[in-house]
Amino acid sequence: MPVFQYRALDSNGKEVKAEIEALSSKEAISKIRNKGLFPTKVRARSAGKKVKAAGAAKPKRRRPTGKVKIKQVCQFARQLSTLQDAGLAILRSLRILEGQQKKGNLRKVIGFVADDIEGGATLSEAMGKHPKCFDRLFVNMIAAGEVGGVLDIILSRVAEFMEKSQRLKAKVKGAMVYPIVVLMAAFIIVMGLMIFIIPNFAAVLTDMSDGEAKLPKLTQTLLNISNWLTDKKGLNAGIVVVMPFIFIGIMRLIKQFRAGRYADDWIKLRIPVLKQLVYKTAVARWTRTLATLISAGVPILEALNITRETSGNEIYANMLGKVHNAIRQGDTFANPLRQSKTVDALVVNMVDVGEETGDMDKMLEKIANNFDEEADVLVSALMSMLEPIMIIILGLIVGTIVLAMFLPMIAIITALM
Repeated sequence: MPVFQYRALDSNGKEVKAEIEALSSKEAISKIRNKGLFPTKVRARSAGKKVKAAGAAKPKRRRPTGKVKIKQVCQFARQLSTLQDAGLAILRSLRILEGQQKKGNLRKVIGFVADDIEGGATLSEAMGKHPKCFDRLFVNMIAAGEVGGVLDIILSRVAEFMEKSQRLKAKVKGAMVYPIVVLMAAFIIVMGLMIFIIPNFAAVLTDMSDGEAKLPKLTQTLLNISNWLTDKKGLNAGIVVVMPFIFIGIMRLIKQFRAGRYADDWIKLRIPVLKQLVYKTAVARWTRTLATLISAGVPILEALNITRETSGNEIYANMLGKVHNAIRQGDTFANPLRQSKTVDALVVNMVDVGEETGDMDKMLEKIANNFDEEADVLVSALMSMLEPIMIIILGLIVGTIVLAMFLPMIAIITALM
């Protein structure tokens, strides 16, 4: 009788690794569940050995593949879901999709995945070897679909989840484009005035201040800044131009460390205008991820671990870690969530209701949809507010410079009258 190796979770959430005899993988899964365990991975022990012994051909050398666009991965997931729903074998489906793809990284990855499956690996194991294309969330959902026998449904859910996540990211990025462009334009205009225009007025303005008369304080300050920027053959101006890039580089370096990411997220959640947008997008992301995993049949503890790693916000990653530990010790989801004080009462109450009714995935999905809509409205409102604010800021900067240039002339005209 064939022997199957399996990994499963017991009632306490601890992982169990063992072997079981069964005629098929379905029978093996049934026997594992009868033991009170939840299987997360099941495969025939002899599959890999048979291929290795029988395979006379030398395996292809794997060439490193680059990152694949999320849009391409979504399209691939939907196509594979359709083929699986039609009843085609997974290997044949992959070969068909490989042939349809244009030359590029995705085509290579699909070929490598198909080769691994032909060699005895499961789809999730084969995809797990390509993290630049299939992240941990994707791989774990595929593994859950394999165990539950609903791979076509899971693939469709993965594609839908990824598309919604990308739309949310696009909204946030779109909201940041306008102010960044306006600030860059303001910076270029101010630097141009300070370096090329104001020095031409400097000599005239200095001649105007004769005897005990002095230039207005605003004008003198502006001339001092202009002199500093043009001093040392433009070296100081170069430092000012490079400073934003140095700041961006330092921020990226800080974010390489967990403490740096935590501090960055903590600050974002306390900036008056930005905090609501960051809060709503972060909650929408982790609730949707967790809802998708739970609906796919992934155990709650494993789902929390995956969600924590893909949350994109260290504040909520830390909170999900505490929830994971509390559930592992026998607590509910709602209690540690309430104690964390990182979400409002509405989220806690909906999670509480989801636990009582057994519809946690549906409740989390509703939270994500509500927060997505609120984030969309907030982005539109912020864009409406930012346009006049940015125009006013730019006008004040340029107006201050022009006023500083004309103040001495106004003083002279006033004295002559």
